Formats: sequence, structure tokens, C-alpha cells
Amino acid sequence: MPGTITPATDFNVEKDCQELRTAMKGLGTNEAKIINVLGNRSRDQRLEIVVKFKTMFGKDLIAELKSELSANFLRLCKCMLLSIPQFLAKELKRAMKGSGTDERALVEILVGLDNKGIVAVKRAYKSTFEADLEREIVSETSGDFKRLALSLLQGHRDESETVDKELAKEDAMDLFNAGVNRFGTDESNPPFPVGVFRNTLLTRRYEETFNSILCSRSYRHLKMVFAEYKLVAGEDIEKSIRSEMSGELELGFISIVKRIKNTPTYFAEELYKSMKGLGTDDDQLVRILVWRSEIDLVEIKGAFESLYGKSLKEYIREDTSGDFRSLLLTIVK
Repeated sequence: MPGTITPATDFNVEKDCQELRTAMKGLGTNEAKIINVLGNRSRDQRLEIVVKFKTMFGKDLIAELKSELSANFLRLCKCMLLSIPQFLAKELKRAMKGSGTDERALVEILVGLDNKGIVAVKRAYKSTFEADLEREIVSETSGDFKRLALSLLQGHRDESETVDKELAKEDAMDLFNAGVNRFGTDESNPPFPVGVFRNTLLTRRYEETFNSILCSRSYRHLKMVFAEYKLVAGEDIEKSIRSEMSGELELGFISIVKRIKNTPTYFAEELYKSMKGLGTDDDQLVRILVWRSEIDLVEIKGAFESLYGKSLKEYIREDTSGDFRSLLLTIVK
């Protein structure tokens, strides 16, 4: 799937380094030059610039930017000068920093990565913060959401392209029986004691079944499971999850389902959430655009306009300002 940023065909690392140095030298800063370089080079090219800049001038490029820029524009520039694993490791750290955890950011990152990506982010987290990501997630989350996050963090999802239709039917039936059909039809002879204890056991079985299937099966397989589930349950699996779960756990499972059904649509919806209403979630906006800019941002833009009747660029233009807006629009193209 194409991104909006591709490698510059006329890339000259020394020329770009000199351009950035000139933009930050003397009185004032030429933000337009910085935007032109960072917004029109691929990530690999930008990482090459970081190394070459220090070789040419004996200065760290990110440190130089910190001394010249501020606020969201500085944050966006810094994010663009990191590898994807480093960037997402820092985003996970930010999501767990201070009082409270940003579960939406945590889920968005974990469901958006494949097995290889999860391994790379865990490694980057360890090298950047000298801490184990799994241990930090354990300390910052709780209950069934913690189990879901840890399952995703293992990076052991089946990534094969083969689909077993009979197993898909079996999985769909297991999800149905554990969920909307879990009370059965014979309430006069319940398998568990009547009351809270029984409901707790049934709810736990429901969550464990969903966790096991949605965190381990391949995306191709789960698409068939969702189709089979609708035939069995008479409703979409998203509706079942919303009726049976709440809070962070609902957010987690709904995110998995949406990501599997249609990745560009999932991220388009998340971008819309970052900008709707009063104020903008700049962290989420930056995270998605920087992360997906070389993966599938073209499709995300298309999905966004189909869903909301207005282009992503128009929303960004209305919700942001200044050099921050200019660089975001350069990324989006």
C-alpha cells in the first residue's frame, strides 16, 4: 500500500545538511527550508541526514532543532528524525507517563504492528529507556485490558495466508457461545450458581475466548470468522462487543476488529477522532501521520474523504496552524 512520502530521486545528503544548517544559522530560523527538507525525504533519507549532519558540523541535528524551534512543530520534526521502532517506543512511553495511561495510544500502536514490528519496538524500547516494555505495561494497566495488551505484545499472531473454513466456523461458534449466547436457553438448570458469581465466571470465559481468538489468528482467517459470526449471531461482531463490554476492553477489541476489517478505514476514523470537537489531539494526529506516511497514508486519505465528505488536508488546515500545519500538510501531500 503506498504512502504519501517516497524517496527523493535527487537526494543529496550533503546538500540537505547544508540547507538545514543554513536554515538555523544566525538570527532567526528559516522554517520553510526545514519543512521542505523533512517533508520531502523518506525516513531512511532523513536518518541518513541525521548521521551526516553530525559528521559535517559536529552537532546533533535534533539538539540544534530544539534550540531553534518549539511546541508542536518541534515535536513533529523530532518524530520525523527517528526510526519507526524508536518513534513508536517513545510513543508508548509517553502513553504510560504520569498519572493515568493513554489506552487509546497503546492499543492503536499494538494493533497496528505486525509480529516483526512488535519485536522491533520492544527492542527499541529496551535500548532507549533501559526498561522492559512488557513489565512497564503490566505495571501501568490492569484487569482484562492488561491481558489483552500483553497478548498483543507477544507478537505471535499467525501471519499465514491460508484459511481453514471449518476452523473459522468453529471460532465463530465459540465466540457466539461465549458471548451473546452464553446464557443458553435452559435457565432452569444453569451450569453455574445463579447470581453475581455465575455472571462473573461467564463474563471471564467470554473475554478469554475473544482474547484467545482475536489475538492469535491471522487477519485473513479472522475476516472469515467475522463473516461466519454474522451468520450465526445475526449481528456484526462489533455490535456484540459493544453490547457485552465497556471501557478499555471494549476499545481494545473494537480496535482489533476494525483494524482487521479495513486498516485504512480504522486509521481514518482515528484521525477524525483526533480532530473532531473542541481542541485537537496533536499527539494522535502526529503519531498516525508520521507512522503511516510511507505505509498506507494514500489509502487512509481516500477512506477519510469517503467517510467524512471532506479531505484530510481540509480538516488539518482548519484544526492546526503555523509551521506545524505546514509540515503536516507537506506530509499528507
